[in-house]
Amino acid sequence: MKHISVLIKPASSLCNLRCKYCFYADVSSLREVQSFGKMKKDVVKKMIENIYADLEDGDKLTLAFQGGEPTLAGLNYFKYIVNVISEQEKKVRVYYSIQTNGTIINHKWCQFFKENNFLVGLSIDGHPLYHDLHRVNHKGKGTFQRIIETKNLFDEYSIDYNIMCVLTAPLSEEPEKVFQFIKEQNIKYIQFIPCLDELHTQIKSNFALTPKQFAKFYQNIIHLWLTELRNGKYISIKLFDDLINLLVNRQITSCGILGNCQIQYVIEADGSVYPCDFYVLDEYRMGHIQEKTLKELFEQDISQNFLCEKEEMSSECSVCPFVNICRGGCKRMKDAMYVDDQGFCGYQYVLQNFIPKIDEIIEVSKEATF
Repeated sequence: MKHISVLIKPASSLCNLRCKYCFYADVSSLREVQSFGKMKKDVVKKMIENIYADLEDGDKLTLAFQGGEPTLAGLNYFKYIVNVISEQEKKVRVYYSIQTNGTIINHKWCQFFKENNFLVGLSIDGHPLYHDLHRVNHKGKGTFQRIIETKNLFDEYSIDYNIMCVLTAPLSEEPEKVFQFIKEQNIKYIQFIPCLDELHTQIKSNFALTPKQFAKFYQNIIHLWLTELRNGKYISIKLFDDLINLLVNRQITSCGILGNCQIQYVIEADGSVYPCDFYVLDEYRMGHIQEKTLKELFEQDISQNFLCEKEEMSSECSVCPFVNICRGGCKRMKDAMYVDDQGFCGYQYVLQNFIPKIDEIIEVSKEATF
């Protein structure tokens, strides 16, 4: 039984916000074509047919939608893709997810998400002040209050959702405020995404995270999280869940956690396919889903070359006690959470603080509730 995951960008890099740190705005600006617009129906139909060509009865398929802002493709786009899926003859279990800034979600969207069991990632940057500092609309106005309205709608419709929080340099200095916000909003699942600098920049921005900031933030969050856990409340923080899955359950639930790249199958709005969301660049284009199946795309030299593009580990990594469970980590996240130019590794510091507590975490978790 196979489980294939595909990341689709139905509205390419189009977005109604102007987030100051947006990594995809940076990546798409480096392409010959910055935005491919909205995915057309004929591309949808052929895309699904070629994805299903590699599937058999009993297999699983996850379709994740991102952007830009994927909801700009329109609700009818998503209704169409669900309909095309329903027309396929093979008995494949399909899971849907979407990452959204939440600004145009209304009751109709919520009804659709609920009816089709969408898992939604909602972007909120952990505290009103810091959210509005970076996540602004085209007029430069903050969007926090509008996103909270969307979160309340999700609660009203009992939609499964995770909060996606970009961990910027300023936000990393406020772990207590972030955790208090999590508790006040009754957030059950949250992922902190290290804020990255532009891909080829030589000058570090004032919002990009550093390994020391990564370490300091998580040092405090571990303490706050564990205190809450001891009081019987389990809050799902993705990095902690990933580490428990890796070290206790021997499961890999995060791309790059072992320092090895995987092919993600990122499909842009024109049907072009890329190996990783961080590298949706012309030089990594594997082909078009309208012309080849995922298996055929994977077997090409460009796919294999991407998997083999591994930076040499630093001298600090080679003597690290955690080298076998990290191996230098994700190459794109290197400057945000791994070894800095002084030889300090933020991820090593987090592991040193987290791993000794795993036995207690597992034991206390048995009695905790979400």
